[in-house]
Amino acid sequence: MMTLEFLEQAHYFGAMDYILAIDQGTTGTTALLMDSDLNRVAEASVDFEQHFPRPGWVEHDLEDIWTTVLQTVREVTKHVDPRKIACIGITNQRETICFWDRSTGKPLAHAIVWQDRRTAEMCEKLREKGTEPFFQERTGLLIDPYFSGTKAAWAIQNWGDVKTAHKEGRLAAGTIDSFLIARLSGNTVHVTEPSNASRTLGFHLTKHIWDPELNSALGVPIDIWPEIRPSTGTFALTRGFPGLPDGIPITGVLGDQQSALLGQACVKEGSAKCTYGTGAFLLMNTGRTPAKSRHRLVSTVAWALSEDNYTYALEGSTFIAGAAVQWVRDGLKMIQSAGEIEALAASVPDSDGVTFVPALTGLGAPHWNPDATGMFTGLTRGTNQGHLARAVLEGIGFQIADILIAMQKDLGKPITQLNVDGGASGNDLLMQFQADILGVTLSRPKYLESTSLGAVFAAGLGAGMWTDLTDIERTWKKDRSFDPSFTPQQRQEHMARWHKAVARANLK
Repeated sequence: MMTLEFLEQAHYFGAMDYILAIDQGTTGTTALLMDSDLNRVAEASVDFEQHFPRPGWVEHDLEDIWTTVLQTVREVTKHVDPRKIACIGITNQRETICFWDRSTGKPLAHAIVWQDRRTAEMCEKLREKGTEPFFQERTGLLIDPYFSGTKAAWAIQNWGDVKTAHKEGRLAAGTIDSFLIARLSGNTVHVTEPSNASRTLGFHLTKHIWDPELNSALGVPIDIWPEIRPSTGTFALTRGFPGLPDGIPITGVLGDQQSALLGQACVKEGSAKCTYGTGAFLLMNTGRTPAKSRHRLVSTVAWALSEDNYTYALEGSTFIAGAAVQWVRDGLKMIQSAGEIEALAASVPDSDGVTFVPALTGLGAPHWNPDATGMFTGLTRGTNQGHLARAVLEGIGFQIADILIAMQKDLGKPITQLNVDGGASGNDLLMQFQADILGVTLSRPKYLESTSLGAVFAAGLGAGMWTDLTDIERTWKKDRSFDPSFTPQQRQEHMARWHKAVARANLK
């Protein structure tokens, strides 16, 4: 399904340059074209098929993804001169791992998606060996199927074409950004950048290298990984891309959540954002030093503006957010479109004690239980669809509350302000409940797709359109705020109900 928005005004077609952002997400791809004054010129999105070959397995066909890139870029450049595109920015789903032939650029297998849980047993064996502190110290991450490293090891062990390609020196592996850059450049480079590399379990967080000992512990040959370059600067030039001239530089690349952090102008230490997409992701800028979490959050690279200028973030991730609403639509068939859930949830004053744990693909931070299962609790004869819909939205908010509590414990101080973005942040009922259960004021920007905007900023920085991050701070514009209304006692009662339900979901 394609959606297209084209905003045409006469001054868009002067001498000014355009920035093209490609936002490759879990369920679809978006292309955004902006001019050098940050006016949105055109935007197009195309969904693609998800593959679930076995319970707990999630895969993508890389050719499907590439087709959506071609379609969306073609749509946003239909009414402009593509020769005026000054640079390209890329942002992408992060831990999803791809395998392709270095010589031909053709995929060797499906991509294994970040939601995939097939390596849960492999991760458990690594933890039983006592290696998790070693990984956490060097990578900032915990051992979980979420991250790319064990997926890469599994593929080399179990997929014949991948194994053979490695033996013959043809295997290229990497996150989605690496695959897209290879394709955009006519298969001339194999590169990535630190915000994506830091999600693999194979990248040393402070040495900024592929760590031989980490990769050996994973069982991943270090030679499959791409070259690491700073997040801003020239990665490659377009070559043979239909509809675009050769020679357009790709100048900014960021993983999607780090891109949203930049798009939300969270460029100062202590600023934080939460993105509500397929999953939900709360990140705080921790400045030039990675934070060490004692409460099972992860440290990650936010961005690297140069080889010696790294910014870090503390992150908590949930695997299911907007995906829960999609499940209500497609699985339970309670609604026809995702936007209908707000009205259905608002048809009742509260959830009447019904609690939903969105562990449809395990639980993420701070629980990290790949075996947890989703569930509704508190059902009675009086429960109706409105209660279920409201419980689903509240379940999304409860997960973020767990992360915020853990983050505040790590930092030793409260968080009083949180920027929100992503599709589900447009749901006012969810945002008000989120503010209530967090006890924190939420600020929502005028442009909700901060991930795409972050790719624009990264590309502009890499191309020299902006000189530093203060230029980006000035561009952020607020739509509205949500102030908390719960009393401390109400918040405590709601969280107690939630934690009781989570304990049951963790029993498996």
